[in-house]
Amino acid sequence: MTDTEYMMLALEEARKAEAEGEIPIGALVVYRDLIIAAAHNEKEGTHDPTAHAEITVLRKAARFLGTWRLTGASLYVTIEPCPMCAGALLNARVTRLIYGSPNPQYGAVDSRFHLTSSFALNHTVEVTSGILQKECQALVDEFFRRRRS
Repeated sequence: MTDTEYMMLALEEARKAEAEGEIPIGALVVYRDLIIAAAHNEKEGTHDPTAHAEITVLRKAARFLGTWRLTGASLYVTIEPCPMCAGALLNARVTRLIYGSPNPQYGAVDSRFHLTSSFALNHTVEVTSGILQKECQALVDEFFRRRRS
């Protein structure tokens, strides 16, 4: 599958979050061309401030592989990760991150901070951005427009 096809599946996860009243962000982990985990934001439903799509999908992927080291894995997410999630990607040793839309307020990959490319750390992550950017951003924008009205 292509990055675009995987991102379409991450968008499906984001729509599940939206249906549950969560901020619509979806993620999946691909390892050796196999989707090993999919998740979406669950903060409201679980009352867990760490239940971002990326954290949840990393936990599922680690359980699936039986190791916390996700070397060789790619994480697809609809919105640029925040500092907590970017740190988790680094700690999990994820090889590649693919995200849809930037997060100018909290983005920790390209927008606000640059955690995943810092050579001060012992791991870096290969990043591809802008995959289905308009669709990913539109989903979040519409969610917040409805929430504010």
